[in-house]
Amino acid sequence: MRNMGSADLEINECELQSFGKNLKVLPTNDQIKELQTILRDRNTTRSDFKFYADRLIRLVIEESLNQLPFTDCKVITPTGGSYNGLKYRSGNCGVSIVRSGEAMEQGLRDCCRSIRIGKILVESDVDTHEARVVYARFPEDIARRQVLLMYPIMSTGNTVIQSVKVLKEHGVKEECIILSNLFCTPAAVQTVIKSFPKVNITVFVSNTYILLCASAENTYFRSPSCSAQSFWTKVFWYRLI
Repeated sequence: MRNMGSADLEINECELQSFGKNLKVLPTNDQIKELQTILRDRNTTRSDFKFYADRLIRLVIEESLNQLPFTDCKVITPTGGSYNGLKYRSGNCGVSIVRSGEAMEQGLRDCCRSIRIGKILVESDVDTHEARVVYARFPEDIARRQVLLMYPIMSTGNTVIQSVKVLKEHGVKEECIILSNLFCTPAAVQTVIKSFPKVNITVFVSNTYILLCASAENTYFRSPSCSAQSFWTKVFWYRLI
């Protein structure tokens, strides 16, 4: 795993476009840059981490919701006039990948008060180290729904791939899945898109950088054996949940 901030993480706009139209990249402004700085600061307190991570999650969720299908509608205003607007099509739900994905649930509920949320637990096999699904719970009619798959960190893409497979086994169409993600590697995005080209991915990038999941374990856990994926999973679980 390469160190965060290394020069070989820089990619240009052509490389971003090579991932295809289903990758929705949110451009970074100064406010987002500040949020990312706070989350990476080893001196950030747990309460500050939770507050600013929730803000960043909310921005990702909002953009993910923007990928859902809408229908035209007309409403009457308090003054008696008519307004031609939009509304979500019925049948949306969220699915969080346990555990770090659960950190995004509140952000989704803040935007969609009554939305139903399922869960998927993916673990690595102790012998083969391959990702496998050990638990899944979905709404009974999930096959007819648009699914927001929530997973804030993505290092290899294997966990997401297994989760998408389970959703498809339950009848969810590939094009009805929207992956909401905060931190990922270019390799993970490429792996997911190659496996499921119709899945929509909403992710943050920092200027021309795809955000690496942070090989910062030496400065945070003082443990050189901790992987970047494990690092961010523990960060989101222990400091945010």
